Amino acid sequence: MMSFKAVSGWLFDRSGNGAAREKGRAHGSEAGFTLVEMLVVIAIIGLIMGLIGPRVLNYLSESKVKAAKIQIQSFASALDLFYLDAGRFPSTSEGLAALVRQTPGVAAWNGPYLKGGTVPNDPWNHSYLYRSPGERGPYDIMSYGADGQEGGSGNAADISLENTTAKND
Repeated sequence: MMSFKAVSGWLFDRSGNGAAREKGRAHGSEAGFTLVEMLVVIAIIGLIMGLIGPRVLNYLSESKVKAAKIQIQSFASALDLFYLDAGRFPSTSEGLAALVRQTPGVAAWNGPYLKGGTVPNDPWNHSYLYRSPGERGPYDIMSYGADGQEGGSGNAADISLENTTAKND
């Protein structure tokens, strides 16, 4: 606790300008940032976002491509299990839905072969394309990528089963 002497010494100096001194302290003790300091900080944040932002967005789009490849590989494993049980792959008309619901004419169905009871969409919320027989094997599974259209390059490139089994970048 402060003594009266300390408080009075603080409020009034020997020159008698205690009020003026107190007024000066009130304005001098206010802390804040100048406009220039705030603009410099905003400029630094803008530079950091300009340099790092595109990399982060690129990682996000690359992760969607990787997620689609993993889902296609999961479908391939489920289709192999379906083949072991039913002796055939689902037809194009039955589609990937045969992995979660029993189709007529398949007596030895031991599914569902996919968790969740539904066939998930690709990371861009488009349906996967399934064909049996496929052009390059017993079946083809494809995602048309970010644009949802056949063809494309980069993140809009088509993703298929042969892309997933090839060397991953």
